[in-house]
Amino acid sequence: MAGIQHIEAGTRLLRVKHSRHPWLHLVAIALSALVALPILSLAFVALSGGGEDWPHLVANVLPGASRTTLLLLALVAAATSVIGVLGAWLVVAFDFPLRRVFSWALVLPLAVPPYLAAYAFGEFFHYSGPLQTLIRAMFGFATIRDYWFPDIRSTPGAAFVLSSVLYPYVYLTTRIVFLMQGRNIADVARTLGARPAKVFWKVLLPVARPAIVAGVALVLMETINDIGASEYLGVRTLTFSVYTTWLARGSLEGGAQIALLMLVLVFLLLGAEHWARRKQRFNTGRATHMRAYPPRTRLSGLAGLGAVTAVALPVLIGFGIPLLVFGQYASRRLDQFLSPALADAFLNSLVTATATATITILLALFLINAVRLSRSRTTTVAVRFAAIGYALPGGVLGLGLLFVLAHFDNALDAFMRLHFGLSTGLLLTGSAGAVVLACTIRFLALAEGAIHSGMEKLPRHLDEAARSLGQTPSRSAARVLLPLLKPAIFTAAVLVFVDTIKELSATILLRPFGFNTLATYVYENASRGVPEEGAVAAIVIILTAMVPVVLLSGALIRDREAVL
Repeated sequence: MAGIQHIEAGTRLLRVKHSRHPWLHLVAIALSALVALPILSLAFVALSGGGEDWPHLVANVLPGASRTTLLLLALVAAATSVIGVLGAWLVVAFDFPLRRVFSWALVLPLAVPPYLAAYAFGEFFHYSGPLQTLIRAMFGFATIRDYWFPDIRSTPGAAFVLSSVLYPYVYLTTRIVFLMQGRNIADVARTLGARPAKVFWKVLLPVARPAIVAGVALVLMETINDIGASEYLGVRTLTFSVYTTWLARGSLEGGAQIALLMLVLVFLLLGAEHWARRKQRFNTGRATHMRAYPPRTRLSGLAGLGAVTAVALPVLIGFGIPLLVFGQYASRRLDQFLSPALADAFLNSLVTATATATITILLALFLINAVRLSRSRTTTVAVRFAAIGYALPGGVLGLGLLFVLAHFDNALDAFMRLHFGLSTGLLLTGSAGAVVLACTIRFLALAEGAIHSGMEKLPRHLDEAARSLGQTPSRSAARVLLPLLKPAIFTAAVLVFVDTIKELSATILLRPFGFNTLATYVYENASRGVPEEGAVAAIVIILTAMVPVVLLSGALIRDREAVL
């Protein structure tokens, strides 16, 4: 018996050793190092300065920018928590008119980039905009001095804009928890005589707290990444200060120092998100399809009207206002659809997004396969670190990558001059390839997460069964896993494609001269004070970004738990 156990142990050891591939381990570490280079370069540049800018930054820039950023983060966190949690609770726990429509429509504001929302809100809430014009007509006011109206170009205004398009992150994470656990435990609480409000505060909210924290962490990382909305609304955040310190004062070291401060804040948010995810557990109870789900509470009359209003307002504000404003402007500029400048911007966006999606999907598949085959803790840690790019603000990532590419180009040019008498110039710096590289680093985690989620739904030993029939690991992955992962791969590709179309911060820093994408095309017009001239490009961005939202919405509609 002991001999048989010894043989089995030796067989397992051989199988584990056979499954390890050192080259996969090395490539995974190399990819992690590529992600780490922008961070290391920022630290190097920040520490290489003489420190002459630091007194000015400490006295005049950092206090105000830090207070503004923290206030903005606090307001956005509070607003998105209320909107997201309230919307998730209403569509899961209650039944009211159009509930199924709003259960997926609440996701639509994700199709609107924050900078487009800022331009649209700035026009909609302007003195000459439709809202203030209606107020003056209704109450007979003649001038702005006759009434008070909140200023959208302020920190609370920026928080309102960002919350309007970012709350779906909280809504989605919270809704999943409410569906998987909340309705059943809430039904138990109701059988004990608890009213809906008490069930929400005492039962549902504590259960959903980890999901809420995780969703808010994603919202805050997007808020830190924003530059277009903050700049247009005149809100001087830390991200905005990085650009002004670098471009206005000509201080790379000062901009890098502010960027490092932002990274500390980002890592704190990542720690909070990781803590929340670690405490998040689901009990789906899918042992049988005969399970009876607790019914929703029927709302009618004023209660039903209030529920419809509560879930309709976020959709109308976050998605309806941008679509209305840019749609009106675009309808008066239909000739721009044939504009060569817009055609070039669209082509640049298409090529950049397609290249980024292709490279990112291939890298994500490679990294997932590396973890699966190497079975090494070091490889797993390296792959997780390679996914940190999504947490880096686009401006910070672009700035760090710019330093790395400039150093590489200068070193290569010096080498070629010395040995061959040729000048290579700037090959990567200020090129479309730099934009693709930045977007690949930033959105690699997005692709890896989507594909990994699809793989988790497959039987764990599916590919091992194929290898037991004589298939090599690569052939079993190509013939068995890839066909089954097609939906997850397609979803990941669409998400990366659309996020690259929407990307602004890194593109502004790294794009070559005269190279416009749809995002920078809109940004340039807004910077000149004429956002209406970029309305057609804005509509194209929104319609393109609606693709993954529609796919996600379809998944929500098909969710059996959501419709029972």
